[in-house]
Amino acid sequence: MSASPQPASFPVNRMTSTFAELSATIRDMGLMKRSYVFYGVYGAALALALGGVVTGIVLLGDSWFQLVMAAALGIVLTQVAFLGHEASHRTVLASGPANDRLGRVLSTIIVGISHQWWMRKHTRHHGNPNRIGKDPDIERDTISFVEEDAATARGPIRWITRRQGWLFFPLLTLEGLNLHYRSVADLVTAGTRRERWIELPSIALHFALYLVPIFWFLPLGMAFAFVGVQMAVFGVYMGASFAPNHKGMMIVPADARLDFLSKQVLTSRNIRGGWAMSILMGGLNYQIEHHLFPSMARPHLARAREIVREHCATLGVPYTETSLVESYGIVVRYLNRVGLAARDPFDCPERVAMGR
Repeated sequence: MSASPQPASFPVNRMTSTFAELSATIRDMGLMKRSYVFYGVYGAALALALGGVVTGIVLLGDSWFQLVMAAALGIVLTQVAFLGHEASHRTVLASGPANDRLGRVLSTIIVGISHQWWMRKHTRHHGNPNRIGKDPDIERDTISFVEEDAATARGPIRWITRRQGWLFFPLLTLEGLNLHYRSVADLVTAGTRRERWIELPSIALHFALYLVPIFWFLPLGMAFAFVGVQMAVFGVYMGASFAPNHKGMMIVPADARLDFLSKQVLTSRNIRGGWAMSILMGGLNYQIEHHLFPSMARPHLARAREIVREHCATLGVPYTETSLVESYGIVVRYLNRVGLAARDPFDCPERVAMGR
């Protein structure tokens, strides 16, 4: 079995001092300051959008146009999740506890996902992006992100793994359900007593506020269709926003030694598109800068990109930036290549690669 392709060598400790200089430049330019106006306007817009969706649901009544409202709700909840993500990085408000409270309200009550689960998972990811055994985002699940995991797939999962690139976006329709389930399961099995007492009732409140009115107000079949569409849109939007950032970038062996700058830049990918893409992807389009400066407010990421890109060019560190469509092509091809490790040993590799 061939190993996942890796760069010939890893730059070790070479850029440590220059990253300190980069950080000082970023701070001196005021790019680590809060952006209260942006987040105030953004939060107000989300509140108005959520209110508009609720109003639309009430006004439409018993109509299959409710599925349009379901899709709109999936989009709005994803945008709320983006804001919760930024609060979890203590980006929005001045103090850490205030950001934690905001993130908990946004994540648990409005979106219905455990804030503490997300914090634990995402902190591990930021510390070791794409590192085998360290990054939970590349751990084996329905999708395999490294060949070693793909090769051990069995049963129906093996069938999926062999075609996982093509199935990636269809599978994302179930990602919303998966996020809800995994966050609650983590709270029950790994959360502290305090976390469970705070977050489980909050998540229950979310589903009570959401599901009870929908199933009370709409016919049963329409209510199930509404929830299905909302969850599918939420899952696809979330997955399609996070997947371009690291999938198909360098996989770091468990025992590799990397300085901080190289670790974050070589495993991350930016998406072109300016301010419109920043709104669409919740600032995740500036993934390199977000990983280097996780607490940087979203409006400052574009300026930081110019500085970081020039810094990387000076050092000879590859800085990856693509269009959104191109990034999806990279992700699909990468997953299909990894999935070849799950082929039957008696299959013709060329036929498997062609999906026959």
